[in-house]
Amino acid sequence: MNQLEKGSKKLQNAWAFYDWANSVYPLVISSSIFPIFYASLFSDEFPNINVFGVDFKNTALISFITAIAFLVVAIISPLLSGIADYVGNKKRFLQFFCYLGALSCIGLYWFSIENIYFGLTCYFLGLIGFWGSLVFYNSYLPDVAFEEQQDKLSARGYSLGYIGSVILLVASLAMVIGKEGQEAMDAMRLTFVFTGIWWIFFSQYSFYFLPKGKSTNQKVTRSIFFNGFKELIKVKNQLFENLALKRYLIAFFVYSMAVQTVMLVATYFGEQEINWPSPSDKTMGLIISILVIQLVAVAGAVITSRASAKFGNIPTLIVINVIWAVICVCAYFVTEPIHFYITAGCVGLVMGGIQALSRSTYSKFLPQTEDTASYFSFYDVSEKIGIVIGMGLYGLIDQLTGSMRNSIVFLTLFFISGVILLLRVPKKTFSAK
Repeated sequence: MNQLEKGSKKLQNAWAFYDWANSVYPLVISSSIFPIFYASLFSDEFPNINVFGVDFKNTALISFITAIAFLVVAIISPLLSGIADYVGNKKRFLQFFCYLGALSCIGLYWFSIENIYFGLTCYFLGLIGFWGSLVFYNSYLPDVAFEEQQDKLSARGYSLGYIGSVILLVASLAMVIGKEGQEAMDAMRLTFVFTGIWWIFFSQYSFYFLPKGKSTNQKVTRSIFFNGFKELIKVKNQLFENLALKRYLIAFFVYSMAVQTVMLVATYFGEQEINWPSPSDKTMGLIISILVIQLVAVAGAVITSRASAKFGNIPTLIVINVIWAVICVCAYFVTEPIHFYITAGCVGLVMGGIQALSRSTYSKFLPQTEDTASYFSFYDVSEKIGIVIGMGLYGLIDQLTGSMRNSIVFLTLFFISGVILLLRVPKKTFSAK
């Protein structure tokens, strides 16, 4: 097959379609079905489990596994992306992490208390597979689209991801709703299998058309392995020489810390802080909220793309951060289901917008280079470390004050800081970028 030209519609569609393939993981596994399944494994009388000789509260255990997985991705992604650019075959790396994540989702079918170590390993590897693949997926953006196409294409990718993931979630809910006990648990296990199959099947379209990369016919030897660190140092030096890119990345690190934390804890906040009439209403209400966020996020990504085209990327990001800050303050007073639904809609609107625009803005600031994977590793590492720090601070405040509401309000400081830092990006880049 002849390689498609950069900027071609077919190549852009192939890139964006990977969002359709992999976005089922964060929705089904991270946000909805798996958390319900995991909680169902433990009774109220026995919320703890002994793992590695230590008694863990079940929710704390899964949080620790999640944090460790993000740390692993943060450590290995710069190294692997440097190697990928040097060897010139980042498609192979993208495929590896895709299959690792998808097969781990399928492995969750056998997750049980008796099989806890295998189950936790699958959960751990699933996280690494998903987030590791994003390093190489994001790095393809400047390779497949010209600068003027990147905002629209990034938004298209997120929109496809939201739509595809909602389709599978609705199908999963149809399997689970109305079932109880072991029958419900078995149905949820099947959704994990379908998630992995969906991810593998639909990613093949992207893999077929995406370019392999500029081949250097190099094998991964010991010297090339350590060359990944050299690539990081070189990218770091180039990064700090670019004032706009440097300041933007710092701003992204700060506000992304809060964005990712809100996305990860939204379900837990709704479960603990909202006055649901009954347990069944709580379950259905949380699922409805997740669907609202996903569907509204599609519109949010499109609206943000149009706003950035008219007003510029940085001014648009500043406005979105202000809206996020207002949402966090309002969340402190949310107590009833209807309030939670409205908040979920607002979160979805700015969630889709800030993710798509942040990715394309960073891509625009990049210098002309073949080492796109190495540059995007800095972007992804910033996001991962931010998640670890954000979740840590969120949990600490929740633990000290006894209320998740105080933690949510605390996140307002990150969005306000993000606004201030974005204002420090050189103004000459506001209209051009």
